[in-house]
Amino acid sequence: MSALVRPTNGRMLGGVCAGLARRFGTSATTMRVIFLLSCLLPGPQFLLYIALWILLPSEEKAARTAW
Repeated sequence: MSALVRPTNGRMLGGVCAGLARRFGTSATTMRVIFLLSCLLPGPQFLLYIALWILLPSEEKAARTAW
C-alpha cells in the first residue's frame, strides 16, 4: 500500500477519491462510484470529503517534506 496522499494526476475535483483508491488498490472510478452511492445514505459524506481534501497532503507537498 502506498501513502495516503492526493495525487497530482488522475484527480477530478480534489483528488480524495483517487488518493483513497491508490491507497487501497482499487480504481479511482470504483472509489468515485462508492462515494456517490454513499451520498444516497444519510450521513456526513460531503463534510468528510471536504475534511479529507483539507487534511490530506498533495503528492507534490508530501514528496518535498519526506525524509
